[in-house]
Amino acid sequence: MGTIRQRRRSDNTIAFSAQIRINQDGQTVYQESQTFDRKQVAQAWIKRRETELAAPGAIERANRKGATVRQMIDRYLDEYEKLRPLGRTKRATLNAIKETWLGDLNDEQITSQKLVEYALGRIERDGIQPQTVGNDLAHLGAVLAVARPAWGYIIDPMAMPDARKVLRKMGAVTRSAERERRPTLDELDRILHYFEEMRDRRKQEIDMVRVVLFALFSTRRQEEITRIKWSLMDENRQRVLITDMKNPGQKYGNDVWCHVPDEAWQIMKSMPRGSDGPFPYNAKSVSASFTRACNFLEIDDLHFHDLRHDGVSRLFEIGWDIPKAASVSGHRDWNSMRRYTHLRGDGDKYQDWEWIERAISGPTIAPGNRLNSRSRSTTL
Repeated sequence: MGTIRQRRRSDNTIAFSAQIRINQDGQTVYQESQTFDRKQVAQAWIKRRETELAAPGAIERANRKGATVRQMIDRYLDEYEKLRPLGRTKRATLNAIKETWLGDLNDEQITSQKLVEYALGRIERDGIQPQTVGNDLAHLGAVLAVARPAWGYIIDPMAMPDARKVLRKMGAVTRSAERERRPTLDELDRILHYFEEMRDRRKQEIDMVRVVLFALFSTRRQEEITRIKWSLMDENRQRVLITDMKNPGQKYGNDVWCHVPDEAWQIMKSMPRGSDGPFPYNAKSVSASFTRACNFLEIDDLHFHDLRHDGVSRLFEIGWDIPKAASVSGHRDWNSMRRYTHLRGDGDKYQDWEWIERAISGPTIAPGNRLNSRSRSTTL
């Protein structure tokens, strides 16, 4: 049975402390208390809780030790890291979430309403964009999806889906906008002339002429380009193993064999063999060098990654279908490539482009910033 005790607070107001104690075989197996301002509310609470606790398994569930969102995130980061390293962005996002008020919630307290409140607070208080909120919830959702079946925490499986549904209708969660920016031939010509001049003046440690052209025709990201190894090339099938290819669900250990189109293959083979790979550079330095060139040339809003978008677009423009283009780009989800299909059959704007042969036959920058007067074409 529940009991109610009346007591006076320090401000002389009256409080009613309701307590439930359940005994079995002379032992207290469960107790719980709450304080209310009105006796009628305290009585109603006792009646409701006694009914709930009379259900089979209710006392066991009430006595269980749950976990806070903070504890779940810590466990996820610790155990997941042993299986597969997490990306820096995901780790930083989860560490930030656990330090908010959301991190103090117990597993049973995680509801769609709480998740919506957190997301709207991020937008209103912190001024972040809806796509960032979407990323936050995606990373937290990965933790909750593991915590319930793997660790036995009581989490409403519909809390996250319902929250995302509400937030999408409110416009508070969106996907990152897809960039449609592609370099023009004039912009590429100016960029390549700039890097050619820097190379000839011995002011460059990265062979950016070849890197830019290889990125364009291979559709590779800068991180992937700098990880290519001579030992991971298959000349018979004209392909290369791209290690740790970027993927929303798997950042590390996602190794994919990708076909290398003729233009990119010739450029790669023209690089010197002085290192483990054809492009032994720092990926951030490649991106920074490209950005500096665009700023110097006053080329607006062009990123190194836009070369990949242009390269994939070109494959469709010369008539390749989705499976064949995906064998180059490494896309596993063909649906993500449907944005390119309207480009089919528009022709190759790079046909007979002078820069391909110009790069292949031009001097190279060997490791250690040594300029070779003639490229050393290699046979793989």
